[in-house]
Amino acid sequence: MYFLLAWRNIWRNKRRSLITILSITFAVLLACVMRSMQLGSYARMIDNSVRFYTGYIQIHKQGYWNDKVIDNSFEYDALLQKKVSHLQGLKLDVPRLESFALASFQSQTKGTLVMGVDPDKENELTRVKEKIVQGTFIKSDDDGILLAQGLAEYLNAQVGDTLTLISQGYHGANAAGLFPVRGIARFPLPFQNNQLIYMALPKAQWFYAAPGLVTSVSLLINKPDNTDRVVAQLKSEIDAKVYEVMGWKELVPDLLQSIELDNISGKVMLWVLYLVIGFGMFGTYLMMTAERKYEFGVMMAVGMQRLRLQAVIFLEISMMTTVGVLTGIILSLPILTYFHFHPIHYGKEAAKAIESFGVEAVYPFSLDPVIFTNQAYAIFIMAIVLSAYPLWTIYKMNPVESMRS
Repeated sequence: MYFLLAWRNIWRNKRRSLITILSITFAVLLACVMRSMQLGSYARMIDNSVRFYTGYIQIHKQGYWNDKVIDNSFEYDALLQKKVSHLQGLKLDVPRLESFALASFQSQTKGTLVMGVDPDKENELTRVKEKIVQGTFIKSDDDGILLAQGLAEYLNAQVGDTLTLISQGYHGANAAGLFPVRGIARFPLPFQNNQLIYMALPKAQWFYAAPGLVTSVSLLINKPDNTDRVVAQLKSEIDAKVYEVMGWKELVPDLLQSIELDNISGKVMLWVLYLVIGFGMFGTYLMMTAERKYEFGVMMAVGMQRLRLQAVIFLEISMMTTVGVLTGIILSLPILTYFHFHPIHYGKEAAKAIESFGVEAVYPFSLDPVIFTNQAYAIFIMAIVLSAYPLWTIYKMNPVESMRS
């Protein structure tokens, strides 16, 4: 009976109720859009960062992260591969052998970073084929190399030229060889574009006298949020004294700090929005209480208990809040869905500036369910807190004075 009475009371004054419901709807709609833009941009930033180089998770030999030398490499044997392949949520494992070498062509010489990779897996992680501007990508049995564009320009080397690489191999072995240039790729980050050389993993292992060894294994998983769980699972299954497992938060701490800083500013803006909408909701509750004082006085005069009257008013506020929240979510869902699959692209000039930092020039939207649930919780809590005013007014009300007013 109370629910029916509360529902009828809501629509006795349609204009007042619609103002309240629409203010809640607008708050939920705007909050969902703002939060979706934020979380979508964070997810894209993380994906861009890990796909440029690190992966979501990396496995190293213990001590490699602090001392990145080829002597800290390890054997990626069948047993370790089996443990990695059984990880829940794993999409791809990318073994690498990384070290430095002195690259020389004619009279030009420069220090370089050589990455021995599985070409197919590396391309699936970093999409390196999309960055090739001349020639082709290396193959798994190739004896050639892929050169970064900035390095190629410095050495004045072209596709088809042969570079001399000199370095120190595993445990001090001499490393020297001639490698034809199969292709040239342009990388957005300067440190990659000015010194990177890709080489097939078997060839790199031969060059550095490190057969069967790798310096790292990068893992690509289905969801960034699962990183901590996968890291914990992997640490429990392998020897922590031999291997170290690091998630993207440890691998790229600068990215994590920038996301956390931006997230704080976004939450501040969100609470400012809630504050503005809260004053709007409070205004409607104030108007409702003032307009219905006579009604409340009559109902108490004919014998209705204050507690029951308070319960009816609380149900009215809860129902209007529910309708407003559901309407806001329903209206925001098609908007967010559209922009999730059709993200906003920046203009040409802005896109060039953004891409120069290695970030994709789009503004994606997220469809994470937490976007909708968090807004619903926040609005409900705010409505409950604001309902204290009409409930307190009824508690302190004198029926005779209310009917006279």
